[in-house]
Amino acid sequence: MFFCQQSEELKFSLMYDCIIVGAGPSGGTAAYHLAKRGHSVLVLEKESLPRYKPCGGGVSPVIAQWFDFDFSPAISVKVDSYRFTWNLEDSVEAKIGIKAPIWMVRREVFDHFIVEQAQKQGADLQDKTEVTGIEFKGDSWQVNTANGPVIGRYLIAADGAKGPMAKWLGFKDRKRHLGGALEAEVPADVENTSVAHFEFGMVKNGYIWNFPKADGYSIGVGTFMGGVPQNFKKILDDYSQSFNVDVKICKQHGHPICLWNGNQKLHTQNAILAGEAACVVDPMTAEGIRPSIFSGLLAANAINEALTGDINALEQYTNAMNEQWGTEMAWAQKLANAFYRFPKIAYNVCVKRPSTVQTMGRIFNGELRYGDVASRALKRLIPGFGG
Repeated sequence: MFFCQQSEELKFSLMYDCIIVGAGPSGGTAAYHLAKRGHSVLVLEKESLPRYKPCGGGVSPVIAQWFDFDFSPAISVKVDSYRFTWNLEDSVEAKIGIKAPIWMVRREVFDHFIVEQAQKQGADLQDKTEVTGIEFKGDSWQVNTANGPVIGRYLIAADGAKGPMAKWLGFKDRKRHLGGALEAEVPADVENTSVAHFEFGMVKNGYIWNFPKADGYSIGVGTFMGGVPQNFKKILDDYSQSFNVDVKICKQHGHPICLWNGNQKLHTQNAILAGEAACVVDPMTAEGIRPSIFSGLLAANAINEALTGDINALEQYTNAMNEQWGTEMAWAQKLANAFYRFPKIAYNVCVKRPSTVQTMGRIFNGELRYGDVASRALKRLIPGFGG
């Protein structure tokens, strides 16, 4: 008994180079890259892994360039075509036209897979461990948990849209636009697992998605611009019937989405925000996995530099996110404002053009930037708005 108690005390007296709160894509990515560089890393996750996370699960294959392992075990199916409808009619199907098909993943598998790769590099994981508070003491962070305190020189807050870490770190007025979504995983025999479906007419200021998986569909409805209240449950039910599935028999998950809403400070004393805690979600497409992983990668680079003595490393993280991601998101926001304000016009002049589908696919895959095409797209849309 004495030995066990002593071991617990020794564990809590360890000083980690970095503590990461949240085991999603950003937290797992940061843990992997820090541990691979030889740093001591602890990942804290309140749920038991693997854990369900409501999400369509579309992942750009471009993320593979940021890792040196094969993601195949974490991929359910791959998609090479989009199908669009307006009020379940006027359908358009087009090849995405990118170098590699888009991955469709289940987040409980995908997120856990990345964390497992971090563990193989030496990172520690404490799941089923809720963080109850944080304190900066001297030159390190004490992170208080339901299982006792842990100490780290640096801290990455990657606990998502609903997590408390950003507030505890003093980020009380973050620039963000809160969207909302309702999603369900529906078991089904999927006819064609290479096509992802989007519906634009049934919901205001957003869209409905139906993403195939090996054993069913991820069906969800999201709004990204605010506006009038909508009955998400009825919309989801009506839409699912077009695929001959009953979403009412499945558990439905509502959740907020932290959309990027302008450049902002993402660092403080020995700590940074990453993932949805940093409001990285694309306001045009609501893509969140790739930007979360990107922020986790930059977070790991910044903490690594800070640990080697660069006193400006965390500030450089903020600058890099604002310059490399925020500049793109400023264009995305302009497109979103135009597209979702007049969706019928946008559907006719943009979505129904195969070239637009391929352009958005290339943006999603990192082959194009919004800034490369936004001006041309807006010029195409504005005359329609004026009419």
